[in-house]
Amino acid sequence: MSSGSWSDSVTLRRASVYGVLAVMVAFYLAPLETGLMTAFKTQNAFFSTTPFAPPPVDGVTAQPWAEAFDRLSPGLVNSLLFAVPATVLSALFGSMAAYGMTNLNWKYQVGVLSLFVAGVFIPYQSVLVPLTRFWAIVDVAGLLTSVAGLLSFVPLVPGFLSAAADRAGLIELGVTHAAYGIPICTVLFRGYYLSLDTEMLEAARLDGATPARIYRKIVLPLSKPMFAVTLIYQFTNIWNDLLFALVLVNDPANAPITIALNTLKGSMVQEYNVQMAGAFIAALPTLVIYVLFGEQFAKGVAGET
Repeated sequence: MSSGSWSDSVTLRRASVYGVLAVMVAFYLAPLETGLMTAFKTQNAFFSTTPFAPPPVDGVTAQPWAEAFDRLSPGLVNSLLFAVPATVLSALFGSMAAYGMTNLNWKYQVGVLSLFVAGVFIPYQSVLVPLTRFWAIVDVAGLLTSVAGLLSFVPLVPGFLSAAADRAGLIELGVTHAAYGIPICTVLFRGYYLSLDTEMLEAARLDGATPARIYRKIVLPLSKPMFAVTLIYQFTNIWNDLLFALVLVNDPANAPITIALNTLKGSMVQEYNVQMAGAFIAALPTLVIYVLFGEQFAKGVAGET
């Protein structure tokens, strides 16, 4: 084969690969493009054009975004109130548990690790009944109200506890997600900690550092990439959850973003432009989290410290 024909063959093969990749990109981006075009259309423009086509000049509007944000803003606040603490706590406790199972020697370590691994595979649906019974027995709202009455002589505390009692459903939701996320965070951190330099940790032990000090001064600072992985993973799962929210949150005023987004679906008139704008608004916080921790996320996935 001559050099010219070989070069033409390589060029044709490369063009074929790029063509296939372009088709795949278009296939995966088509729903996003359709939703975005719909979100900027008036109702009349939506029904008079194909969903993926840009709106006509007289059919462009930002009103669906304003309406969707106005109706979803309480849900955004409610989701942030429990998603952020639950994400941070599950990642932190998972890191501490993984450190205890990789750098400390103690009895029944393998058995406890097996329980954490098993916890990763427990489906949400299997715990709904015991979960609702548990929170019915605990009665967070009643407990906080009682404590507020006992501490009525302390300035500001009763008001804070009463406000927390009004958000009891969100507290239950946050604790549930934090507990449910600890097993997967532990497994991820354990794999990461097994790759750390043991000589550095051993040197710290020889210098008299306690396990807690080693974790706080050495292991924790080196865990930033894996914290980025677990924070993104956990926040995305918690933010997008609907099942636990439907079961634990009974007050419409405490509805998280997933429930609030579902209410955009009208019973008589379907405002598809408002629904699409709401979907993008609801997805924005997870995108922001990824942008903020994207670099550390890549290092954590690659196992870099």
